[in-house]
Amino acid sequence: MRFDIVTIFPRMMEGPLGEGIIRRAMDRGLIDVRVHDLRDFTTDRHRVVDDVPYGGGPGMVLKPEPLFGAIDHVRATRGEPSAIVLMSPQGRPLSDAEARRLSGLEHLVLIAGRYEGIDERVREHLATEEISIGDYVLSGGELPALVVLDAVARLVPGVVGDEQSTEADSFRRGLLDYPHYTRPATYRGAAVPEVLLSGNHAAIRQWRREQAVARTLDRRPDLLAGAALDDDERAILRDLKTESKGDGDGRD
Repeated sequence: MRFDIVTIFPRMMEGPLGEGIIRRAMDRGLIDVRVHDLRDFTTDRHRVVDDVPYGGGPGMVLKPEPLFGAIDHVRATRGEPSAIVLMSPQGRPLSDAEARRLSGLEHLVLIAGRYEGIDERVREHLATEEISIGDYVLSGGELPALVVLDAVARLVPGVVGDEQSTEADSFRRGLLDYPHYTRPATYRGAAVPEVLLSGNHAAIRQWRREQAVARTLDRRPDLLAGAALDDDERAILRDLKTESKGDGDGRD
């Protein structure tokens, strides 16, 4: 899968792209990531990428010409993108389902905005979609672009060594992940749950299902409305809600 990131701060990408799963996937040829300096597509000697907004107002706005030029370059050298994504707090929220959809594409371009905003003509005539990583504003789109890259790339076959681990991730079926433990069995007085040491794989699976449902109900109950629960998990959820009501009835 090909990724192209357009930014005015290409050096911000060096560390994240040089370590971990992403680096190993690049080295193995599973993903191909290129970073493009937006200033390379300016035409003035000062390499200006922004200007004051028409109509007045605070801040500066990214100009359309360098961005269109950058995408023209990507098309000429890397082929037609499957999607051109503008990182924006106004975009569709990034979710597990969105990451899985994007991981099925062949070529993804991520545009990292900066300053007060980006010329609207980029939204209307260049970007094919906008994605947000949350309801807050950052200094620019570089970190969101890296988040999208990581979330999508790890779903590309072969990038994560044990693909079963991605199937057990939080949000995969609308449930948070169950608790994890490793050695030592007891640390500073806190012990690993006995069931995990029992060797009873059926009991371990059941415990993990119960924990995943309980954790989701406690921390993210909003997810449960759309969760793909099986009959056993629905029964677990009913029992937990019944217990919760019982506890509540006993308090003043």
